[in-house]
Amino acid sequence: MSLLELDGVKVHFPIKKGIFVDRTVGHVYAVDGVSLKVEAGETYGLVGESGCGKTTLGRSVLRLVDITEGSVVLDGTDLAKLPGEEMRRFRRRLQMVFQDPLGSLNPRQNIESILSEGMVAHGIGKDQEERREKIKSILDKVGLPSNALSRYPHEFSGGQRQRIGIARALVLEPDVIICDEPVSALDVSVQAQVINLLDELQEELGLTYVVIAHDLAVVRHISDTIGVMYLGSLVEEAPSDALYAEPKHPYTKALMSAVPVPDPEVEDRRERILLTGDLPSPANPPSGCRFHTRCPWAQAERCSTERPELRDLGGGHRVACHFAEEIESGKLALTRPTGIEAVKESEGVVVERTEEEAEVPAALLPADSTTKPDAAAVKEKVPSAVKEKVPSATEEKASSAVKEKASSASEEKASPAAEAPGDRTADAVAKDGDALAKDSGAAGPDASGKEKKQDKTG
Repeated sequence: MSLLELDGVKVHFPIKKGIFVDRTVGHVYAVDGVSLKVEAGETYGLVGESGCGKTTLGRSVLRLVDITEGSVVLDGTDLAKLPGEEMRRFRRRLQMVFQDPLGSLNPRQNIESILSEGMVAHGIGKDQEERREKIKSILDKVGLPSNALSRYPHEFSGGQRQRIGIARALVLEPDVIICDEPVSALDVSVQAQVINLLDELQEELGLTYVVIAHDLAVVRHISDTIGVMYLGSLVEEAPSDALYAEPKHPYTKALMSAVPVPDPEVEDRRERILLTGDLPSPANPPSGCRFHTRCPWAQAERCSTERPELRDLGGGHRVACHFAEEIESGKLALTRPTGIEAVKESEGVVVERTEEEAEVPAALLPADSTTKPDAAAVKEKVPSAVKEKVPSATEEKASSAVKEKASSASEEKASPAAEAPGDRTADAVAKDGDALAKDSGAAGPDASGKEKKQDKTG
């Protein structure tokens, strides 16, 4: 028998409306029929995008949120049916490490007070001295010095605060620890330290973990079994290596294709599955399969009307998909684009143009940028006036060469005028005057008369 077993767990939050009298107008289906089993001493990982219900499911196990329907069985006892006082005794066996290491610690209490609070509530230790010694041994296990007892949460780094959160769970000697995003708020180097610490504590104390995370690499490293959630439902479950090697559900395939690969050659060769559309609202989930509105292989006649159940494909691999085998074998054709075609369906995407198309003015391209026009056909429609306004590279070079010659000629003409008259001979001045007269077309009687008049004046 499994240590922890969830069967058809549902958590629905009512949507209330009204000023004087609240009335329920709908529900948010945060968790909608999740069933899973966690064996003693193993780590069960839960992955999925934000808003899929992972954290709500983890809190429902500890009864921090009320369960609408279903059962949570710990070592043969259904926690969902326990009254408050009995549930309090069972909470010692179930503890949680929260996502925010600072927000989950009371800033007014020092570390000794924070860690001993749960021990006092559950009657652990005869007196404060015995509890202090136990706390020191736990701090040593999580890598913190004993002088941390008198310090306050704000005096520690993020990684140290998360270690304090782990120590708070360990002092009660629990059977199961729910780790809700235990490393998401930490730096990458600190993440590795915390993950390794959890591994070491599991080997030493025989702990059972349920790890909730976004980082697929972290979940793969620490988990024995992984469950994938989408819109409040569990869509796939398998051993860690099997899930990453051969995902069966279309949503899991899309998730795994989004994981970056360090090798650029492998990254370029592998297929990327891009999902179209947005995540539906949990207050108004789609009928039938929750994923059919975004699934590239969705079949309207069945997927939109019949909700799939988790079924075993062998080897502990369970999937909630009507056509998992057909998709795997390639017998089922795509009903939606999955590659770059999926991106083209999005708004505001500029499609790359070839060198031949780049010669065509952008203003003459069709309004629909998702289709590439025939460059030759568009060129025939380009007016001559437009062609003149769009010079080629050769024409631009020729134009610049002409401009350079013209500027050099004007400089040569301007240089004689800049010289002092005393430095030149009379013949040279006369030749320049004749040349200027011919260029301007003004070499007439008026010009010669003016010259004579100037001579007489001189």
